Amino acid sequence: MKTLRTVFAVTTALCTAGAVSAADLEVTHWWTSGGEAAAVAELAKAFEAKTEHKWVDGAIAGSGNTARPIMISRITGGDPMAATQFNHGRQAEELVEAGLMRDLTDIAEAGKWREVINPPSLLDACTVDGKVYCAPLNIHSWQWLWLSHKAYEDAGVAVPTNWDEFVAAAPALIEAGKVPMAMGQQGWQQSGAFNVMMISLLPKDVYLSVYGDKNAEVAAGPEVARIFQAADNARKLSADSNVQDWNQATNMVITGQAGGQIMGDWAQGEFQVAGQVAGQDYTCLPGLGVNKTLQAGGDAFYFPVLDDPEMSAAQGELAAVLLDPETQVAFNLKKGSLPVRGDVDLAAANDCMKKGLDILASGDSIPDFNQLVSSDTRTQIEELFVEFFADASITAEAAQERFAAIIADAD
Repeated sequence: MKTLRTVFAVTTALCTAGAVSAADLEVTHWWTSGGEAAAVAELAKAFEAKTEHKWVDGAIAGSGNTARPIMISRITGGDPMAATQFNHGRQAEELVEAGLMRDLTDIAEAGKWREVINPPSLLDACTVDGKVYCAPLNIHSWQWLWLSHKAYEDAGVAVPTNWDEFVAAAPALIEAGKVPMAMGQQGWQQSGAFNVMMISLLPKDVYLSVYGDKNAEVAAGPEVARIFQAADNARKLSADSNVQDWNQATNMVITGQAGGQIMGDWAQGEFQVAGQVAGQDYTCLPGLGVNKTLQAGGDAFYFPVLDDPEMSAAQGELAAVLLDPETQVAFNLKKGSLPVRGDVDLAAANDCMKKGLDILASGDSIPDFNQLVSSDTRTQIEELFVEFFADASITAEAAQERFAAIIADAD
């Protein structure tokens, strides 16, 4: 350990290549769509160019809900990977508390992460008892409505500029044989859309009260009731959206089969791979065109404790590469996300990314859902919305009652 501390003490923000023998580092993640795969390739390319090591890709097909249990099982079962993706927030807190995750404090201090990461809450989410346990990689925000120009042109109506116009245009789309709203039939997508509506259609204090303060009275109140009515509208508008995965729903928008989709800014990667141009082929509305507030969520990499000094040192090099300015630009331009560094040049950003950067620069961001609630609470809410979207007999009022009960017991 003394040798490792010496290595870390003399390293720069980008650990010196050649400090340890070449190592193969398995990196697990759930980025498997076209746009996501292109972004991961940038990470692998940067790591192998800036160090002597090799990126061994451990992609797990499916969503984070599929991948996380596999990742956790491997770590707790004694078969850890070298690095693994989790969302910003509390998803890895039990692994950290159990001493199964590597302390990156020396790497963070060498790279001056506290000075360059913006907003600071991203690094705070990695910090436990003053020690840094993850490397923030990007900022993703859920609060976007993606709209197909082709779908609205075919229907003979103008592209909406806000949520009310989106709902009002639905009959024309149906008449033209389009699905008004594309949505994958998975709980994380459905609960995510609900949270987007809560943030975008109400004052952000309501969202913070419900998820931050765990205020069941607010969760059962009239303002949140409005959002359950909006969710009921979304359920009706997406009734014929017979796809599972989020990128399949995005493809419905790209091909003009659907009018729009509520999805995070990672959808930009799919539009980019399809050769579509923001403002020309599609429109993006932050905050559903109403409240232009973004959650500062996203992804971070954690590094399980390994009983191998050379592999541990190589882990440190990877952590530093992830925060390297060049890596941040290359990855985020492909991913559709924003960099966690506030000092990088994103002149090549498209119109949608620039909208996100402007909102972030204004300071109008709030903590991500995953930073405010435990994995157990998140799962309960997702299960509620799976049932709500699948069963039209569940009224908005009944769903809200169940939601308030979950918040009352949330941690």
